[in-house]
Amino acid sequence: MSETRVFLLPDLGEGLTEAELVSWHVAVGDTISVDQPIAEVETAKSTVEVPSPYAGIVAELHGQPGETLDVGKPLISVTPVSVGGPAADAAAPAPAEPETEPAETELGGPLDEPADTPAQAEAEAYREEEKAGSGNVLIGYGTPGGHGVARRTRARKASSAGSVSTLPLEDRAADGGPAEGADVDLSLLRTRVPGRLGAVISPLVRRMAREHGVDLGELPGSGEGGLIMRRDVEAAISTPAVEERAVAEPRPVAEPAPVAAPAPAEPGSSEVQGVDARTGLAIAARTPVKGVRKVVATNMARSRSEIPEATVWVDVDATGLMELREGLKSGSDQVPGLLAFIARFVTAGLKKYPELNTRIETAEDGSQEIVSFDGVNLGIAAQTDRGLVVPSVRAAEKLTARELDAEIRRLTDVARQGKATPTELGSGTFTLNNYGVFGVDGSAAIINHPEVAILGVGRIIDKPWVVNGELAVRKVTELTLTFDHRVCDGGTAAGFLRFVADAIENPKALLADL
Repeated sequence: MSETRVFLLPDLGEGLTEAELVSWHVAVGDTISVDQPIAEVETAKSTVEVPSPYAGIVAELHGQPGETLDVGKPLISVTPVSVGGPAADAAAPAPAEPETEPAETELGGPLDEPADTPAQAEAEAYREEEKAGSGNVLIGYGTPGGHGVARRTRARKASSAGSVSTLPLEDRAADGGPAEGADVDLSLLRTRVPGRLGAVISPLVRRMAREHGVDLGELPGSGEGGLIMRRDVEAAISTPAVEERAVAEPRPVAEPAPVAAPAPAEPGSSEVQGVDARTGLAIAARTPVKGVRKVVATNMARSRSEIPEATVWVDVDATGLMELREGLKSGSDQVPGLLAFIARFVTAGLKKYPELNTRIETAEDGSQEIVSFDGVNLGIAAQTDRGLVVPSVRAAEKLTARELDAEIRRLTDVARQGKATPTELGSGTFTLNNYGVFGVDGSAAIINHPEVAILGVGRIIDKPWVVNGELAVRKVTELTLTFDHRVCDGGTAAGFLRFVADAIENPKALLADL
C-alpha cells in the first residue's frame, strides 16, 4: 500500500474559482481507475463530471453534496494499490514526458503555500500524475497542452454503434443508459452507489432521482448487472412514499410571533428567533446566491454601474417575414425559425454598423480604447433551470439562416442541459434576446457585459396597422435596442435598429442580397 494521494479540484475553465458538488459517483473504500468519473460538479457555467487522475482505493471524500468547493482545494484522497499483473500495469500512469512549459499553464496553477510545504509538494505530485497518466482533465473539455504527446483514455470495447460517451443524447438518455446495440464495458462506466452494488450511467437518471427525492442506494436496477435505468426511477417516483418525500420535507420554520406583538429587534439585528425584525413576518427560507445566479447578479450589477446605456425601440410589421416563412414550408420540411431569420438580419446590420460589435477595455492607467472585431459571435439569451445563460454562435456572419437555426437550437439545448462549454458561454460580441416567448412586448434589457449592445424581440401579435393609407390587421412585434452610449451616438443605434426593422418588413429584398 502506497502513500495516499490528494486530488485537488481543477480549474474548470475560463478562470472559474469555485464549483458546487452535486453528487459523488464513488464511496470510501471503492476501487477506482485512472480517468474514472468520481464526482459531478456544477460551476457557474455548466455541469461536468470530474475524472480521477489516480487509480487506487478511495480513502476520503472532501466535501458533501450541495457544498461549494474552491478550485485548488482537496476533492478526493486515493490510496494507490498494486495488485500485480497486466491490469495493474495498464492502470498505472505512463512515464511522464519532459515538460518545458511554465507551471502556471498546467492544471491547477500555482498555490499560495511555499514550495517546501506538504500542500505544495502534493500539488506538484498531482500535476506530474496528471501529465503522465490521466487522459482527460474534465469530461467535455479534454486535456490542455498535448503538443503531440500520446494520451491515455479509459479502455472500452469497440462497437459500430459507438460508446455511451459518443452516442447522441437522445439515443442514450431515452431510457437512462446506452442505446440498443451499444457494446460497452459496464465495469468501467458504471457509477457506484454507496452501500449497494447497483449502478447509474446516465447523468439524466441521477438528476431525475435527485429532483424527486429518490434514494438510489435503496433502488434495485432492472438493467444488466443491476444497472439503474430511467424506468426504475420513474417507477419509484410514482410510489406514494417517494411522492410524499419529494413534496414534503419542508424547511424548518420557527413559530411566528403573534401578529399583534411581533418580537422587537435588537439593535443591529435583522432577525430574532426566525422572525424578520423589519416586517414582523416569519422567515420562510434563505437561498444562497451562488452558481449561475451569482454570476448573473455580478455581471448585471457591473453592467449597470459601468455602462452609460440608452434604449431605443420601434414597432415592426412582421407580416412579410411570417408570409415568407410560411411559403418556405410548402417546399421544405426544414424551415428556419423566425429567430434565425432575425439573427441573419442582425449580423448583416452589424456589418453596416460595426460600432455595436465592439468592446471597451480600460488600461491600468485609466485610459480606454474601443476594441473592434473581425466577425460576429452572436449571443442567444436562453432561460434555463439554472438561470439565464448566453451561449454564442461563433462566426455567425458566415452562416445562412438554416445554419443559424441549427446552431441556435443546438446551443440552447446544451445550455438547458448544463453542458455548454465555457468557450460557448463566454465569447459573445453582441446578444439577441427573444423575450417574446414569455408573452411580453418589450423590455429595457441590461447589456451583457463586456458587450456594448443587446437587441430584444417581443411577441408577434395581431394589431391594427395602416397599409397604403388603409387600416389593416398585421403581425406586429417590437424591437428594443439597448446600447453603450460611449461607443456610438443615437444616430448609429437608430440606424442599426431601423436596418433590422426594414429587413423584417421586407425580408425578400435583403435576403436576395445576402
